[in-house]
Amino acid sequence: MLRNIIILAVLAVILALPFAFRQDLGAREWQPGDPVLVIITPMNEAIRYEFALGFSRWHAAHYGRPVKVDWRNIGGSTEIMRYLASEFTASFRAWWTGQGGAWRPDAQSIILSRTFSSERRPADISDADWAAQCALFNAFRQTDDPHKFTSQIDLMFGGGSFDGDNATRQGLLVPPWAQGEIPPGLIATADGAELIPTGLSGDTWRTPTYFGTTLSTFGICYNRDRMRAQHIAAEPRQWEDLANPQWFGTLGLADPTKSGSIAKAFETVVQVQCRRAVIAAGYGEQIDDFEQQIAAAKLPDGEMPPGVPAAYQEAVAAGWENGVRLIQKFGANARYFTDSASKVPLDVGMGNAAAGLCIDFYGRFEADVSNGGRPDGAMAYVTPVGESGVSADPVSLLRGAPHRELALRFIEFTLSEAGQQLWCYRRGAPGGPQQYSLQRFPIRRDFYPAANPQFQANYERHREFTTDDLGQPHTDMYRLAHDFPYQARWTGGYFGLFRDLIRAMCMDSGRELHAAWGAIIAAGGPEKCPRAMAALERLPQEPEPLTWASGLSMGRKYDRLDLLRDWTLHFRAQYAAAARLAKEEGRP
Repeated sequence: MLRNIIILAVLAVILALPFAFRQDLGAREWQPGDPVLVIITPMNEAIRYEFALGFSRWHAAHYGRPVKVDWRNIGGSTEIMRYLASEFTASFRAWWTGQGGAWRPDAQSIILSRTFSSERRPADISDADWAAQCALFNAFRQTDDPHKFTSQIDLMFGGGSFDGDNATRQGLLVPPWAQGEIPPGLIATADGAELIPTGLSGDTWRTPTYFGTTLSTFGICYNRDRMRAQHIAAEPRQWEDLANPQWFGTLGLADPTKSGSIAKAFETVVQVQCRRAVIAAGYGEQIDDFEQQIAAAKLPDGEMPPGVPAAYQEAVAAGWENGVRLIQKFGANARYFTDSASKVPLDVGMGNAAAGLCIDFYGRFEADVSNGGRPDGAMAYVTPVGESGVSADPVSLLRGAPHRELALRFIEFTLSEAGQQLWCYRRGAPGGPQQYSLQRFPIRRDFYPAANPQFQANYERHREFTTDDLGQPHTDMYRLAHDFPYQARWTGGYFGLFRDLIRAMCMDSGRELHAAWGAIIAAGGPEKCPRAMAALERLPQEPEPLTWASGLSMGRKYDRLDLLRDWTLHFRAQYAAAARLAKEEGRP
């Protein structure tokens, strides 16, 4: 009898332990009937876990009830944008036709158009057709009511400014607050000091429809053990290092048509080459002055005002082409292109790839995991100094959000100190993440060193708990942004073009590219094969020669699939010619 009592007592203690040691949530656990928030995101599981838990606790403390976050994780930002476009179109169509409206074959392209304006009527359209188009467009853009149409999703969390801008122009996003009604203490202090700038380093960090929540840069992750096996002695420090033939067949790269962040990284590579070419031409000190004159003149693309020499623009255009060809070398050295940006650092950590381009968060996180916390482990990550901008991952409110008030509270949470701490605090630190150290960078200015005494005091207070000291040169996002002077005119308008060009140049013609590059290496390298290199690097000539000037308008003038076909055929032919010429040049 006594034995049974002892066994029951021990069992009771064991069952009670989780409750005894469970941290106080400040309120009861979520249960059916409590609020549910639906968020679509490309963020990884660790981020989803910590922000769901953190927001639920914050909401329980402020509003008395926990919240369940229903995450929708369907892939990268490109897949998310396609999914949202499809969901909004289907829902709007059901509502529109239910009201007796006629559905046109081109209705989706009208309501989601990024350029449509009821004030710009095309010349070759009838009154009735124009009125019908305007009615469709205005009905979609002027309605924000989940009872009429909705994607059944409240928020988009993550992505980048490119996707945020596109979603805004497509009418998928709406401002969470009217002008002047943003809750105090989120983007500015009570005395007007800016906590979240509108943007730095050429990237937009917040607009009326989306708000950056965390910052990131781009860099190179690499595996020292795999490098030794490939007889690569010098660790990469700048983008150009990855073009060295020593990396042939060892790089892991992500598909820029699937990842907006990686597409931004490739654009950054081209931006760096533009600046180098301008500096080499002797105009480094005059860039800001020249660009201001160009912006004020409002001339057609490529035309210079009287105070700007033509040689300046020629240097920009030459640097643009150099950047494209540098990315081509990355593709030539690639082992693969993956749909998932997070796969690259995973493979580098395991030695399946020697190096790769990645977002800083993925590279740093995987290096820490792979090395077991040892700084001298096999895997490392580096942000090329002065060669990487700082981008923001935003949160935004979707049109027709089913739980609008709850969604606004989530935005408020992510921009508050409580939400920002989740990005950078150590696991288990007071107010920090509970299971995963996210090792990402907050966007609020008062988490970094600053001349503002209040911001500096907050930085000192946070520093005790952050995973990294955010005052170091490689972790101070505001310093890194300042050190990367971005010129949007040089590369900003080519974001979509770069995605398709890289696909045609490095992926759809990847087999031919690898064969040509391998033949050039076997023949003694690029210096020994000038004719082969000229063939390899020749940019498309159809439907017109691809240059800095022509690239801006190609997306408007030609069908995207036609361009992809023409470019792919061009590169395959050029790579075949390069392989043949390399064999000729390699003969004794």
